[in-house]
Amino acid sequence: MNPIAQALNQVIETGNPHLMEMLSGIGKALFFPKGILSQSAEAKQKAHRLNATIGIAKEGGHTMRFDSVMETIKDIAPSESLTYAPSFGIPGLRKVWQSSLYEKNGSLTGKPISLPVTTCGITHGISMFADVWLDPGDVVILPDMMWGNYNMVLGLRKGARIRSYPIFTAKGAFNTEALEAAVRDEARKNSKITVLLNFPHNPTGYTATQTEGNRIVEILTDAARGGTNVVAVTDDSYFGLFYEEDTLKESVFAKLCGSDPRLLAIKLDGCTKENFVWGLRVGFITYGLAAGGQEKAVYDALEKKTAGCIRGDISNASHLGQSIVLKSMQNEKFPLEKEEKFTILKARAQEVKRVLADPKYSDAWDVYPFNSGYFMCIRLKSVNAEKLRVHLLDKYGVGLISIGEDNLRVAFSCIEEDDIQTLFDLVLQGVNDLQPG
Repeated sequence: MNPIAQALNQVIETGNPHLMEMLSGIGKALFFPKGILSQSAEAKQKAHRLNATIGIAKEGGHTMRFDSVMETIKDIAPSESLTYAPSFGIPGLRKVWQSSLYEKNGSLTGKPISLPVTTCGITHGISMFADVWLDPGDVVILPDMMWGNYNMVLGLRKGARIRSYPIFTAKGAFNTEALEAAVRDEARKNSKITVLLNFPHNPTGYTATQTEGNRIVEILTDAARGGTNVVAVTDDSYFGLFYEEDTLKESVFAKLCGSDPRLLAIKLDGCTKENFVWGLRVGFITYGLAAGGQEKAVYDALEKKTAGCIRGDISNASHLGQSIVLKSMQNEKFPLEKEEKFTILKARAQEVKRVLADPKYSDAWDVYPFNSGYFMCIRLKSVNAEKLRVHLLDKYGVGLISIGEDNLRVAFSCIEEDDIQTLFDLVLQGVNDLQPG
């Protein structure tokens, strides 16, 4: 094992030995290389005469560029847009994002968390989390309705075993009893379990209530206190888009941070949906843990391992994307812009609820609970979801996503409020078209 990795492991072992039990084989071996990057950083500070270290081109003392490129990004200097970003992410954005986490999550007050490491979107963050913390065969507990890419990233690519549980009770609440049963069962069989929570949930658009969120925290903390190492991962892709009063308005990550030495909380989030910049691909990995007063040193070691994983994967996320996000978040318009877009999406969600309250739809489908995010789902009663999806597309020019035999996902986030009634009336017409006889 590389001596740098060994040194990082020693820091982690000293701070919290349970973390070494949680790291994957790759995670234990990971480190941030000193080679070219560290030599270039040293030269940046000291090479005042000539610096021939970094693999970019310069001209006249400035970053070489095409005018045809810079014409489209006139307000961002080439040094902030065309050059390589650090594998950790640009420092200013990491600090601003960390500050925003404290602002958005009241339960983080007084709790130390790591400086977020920047990823190329949240999907990349999930992949990097999997590399650092999952070995083939490790169990990941997820609800039965989930974003399909979890199967691709965690199951197919990483070889993890996915254990599912029914997401809702018959009464339409988050199924904390089923989650608890899955956690207890897997904790009996394994020394380490990983639980992935996704609120607001894709595909249903549901976020746990305050009561349900507190119960989730109790379940995971109890498992850790019972002697099982628990990796609790929150995919907070749609964070902040909470539309109802009793919905949990902060990440479960905030409540889990530091709750037990055997519990590691990992927050995966980003600007993709929160800041409406999907194609800029800027996400983050943030750690929360207990390390007996040595959290800072342990966080530093984990950040280096995570950045080393990114370095060995894509090298770094887009400098231009990170700079755009940072400048936006520092702009005085940012809070008002965010509130404006939230208000639009909340109105659409409320309109969906108003429309679907009409009993004319009740014979065709049931509505899954939803209170947040971009999506909602319906459970069809009499026709096949995929057949209906294709029929709606071919006959009415309406596009939806089929999930399994019975479910259709509706992204109300991309439907104007005035079109919502029309959308569901056409879905109903499609159901009627396919009815036998």
